[in-house]
Formats: sequence, C-alpha cells, structure tokens
Amino acid sequence: MRVAEADILIIPGYKGSPDTHWQTRWESKLSTARRVEQREWSKPVREDWVGAVAEAIDQSTRPVILVAHSLGVAAAVHAVEKAKKPVTGAFLVAPPDVENAAIRPKHLMTFGPYPRIPLPFPSIVVASRNDVFSSFEAAEDIAGAWGSLFIDAGESGHINGDSGHGPWPEGLLTFGKFMSKLSAAA
Repeated sequence: MRVAEADILIIPGYKGSPDTHWQTRWESKLSTARRVEQREWSKPVREDWVGAVAEAIDQSTRPVILVAHSLGVAAAVHAVEKAKKPVTGAFLVAPPDVENAAIRPKHLMTFGPYPRIPLPFPSIVVASRNDVFSSFEAAEDIAGAWGSLFIDAGESGHINGDSGHGPWPEGLLTFGKFMSKLSAAA
C-alpha cells in the first residue's frame, strides 16, 4: 500500500508531540497523515482520548493506518474496540506499561489494562530496552498478546526527541516497509 492510498492517523502520547518529535516530522512528510488532536494533552482522560481516536478512525475515507507513540498506543488500542470502521494496520512505538504502579505519571494507569487479544490487523510494536515508561519485557509481552511483530530498538530511551529520535530515519524506513506489505483492499 502506498501512503496516498491510506489515512495515516498520527496519535501522540502524553503532552503531545512537539515540533522536534518524529511524529510531527512524519506528519509533515506523509501527504495523507493527520494528527488526532486531544482536548487536554497534559491531563489525559481515557474516555476522551479513546473517543477522539475512534472518531478519527470513523471519519476516515481510506484504509486507516495508526501511528501511535507512548500513551497514544493505549488510546489507539482501546479505540479499535470502539470504532465502527476497521483499521488496516498499526505502527505502535514505546507502549507504556499501563499496569505498573511504579511508573510515573500515575495517570498512565487509568489507560490500563490493555486488551490481551490479537489485534484484527497487522501491527508492529517498537520498544526500547531502557524506556522509563515500560520494561522491555512488558512491551514484548503485550506485543505477543496482540500478535504484533516486535522490534527491539536497543537502548533508545522513550524513542522521542529527548532520546535523540527527532527525525528517526530508521523508524521511517521500517514504517515504509510495513506499509508496502499492507493491502489497500484490507
């Protein structure tokens, strides 16, 4: 599938994605990408975030590809259950461990637990071995429950601008390969 054949939904996490974040950069480069806006980026409410993602899915006119980071992954996965239209694929980066009470900020837990069933579409989970919001093992476990291809990003922090992943060309190449394997008819 080519980018022009899909509605690519960019789903940022807690506090959104600033101009230096790879999601914002991808949004400006991918012609059919659009950001799912949240009413409150710094005080996420699960129902609001999930509802905004589900609404964006349902308003799409082409096959939907989700590109979610951090808490956006949790919102996206829960929204799939709520949306009326199907999703064609998902690129899920740095999912937080929403069941770990030791992870801060505490409101991440309000997005848990994750559904532990295979996602009904192809997906990739990219996780780091030193992400402060999730252990590598927790990310690998949830990727397995979802039936996602799991990619070990090594010691990459939270895979955001603060960890040196502004443009993140390796991620864009991986996303491009993922897109090329998806069917527009799906």
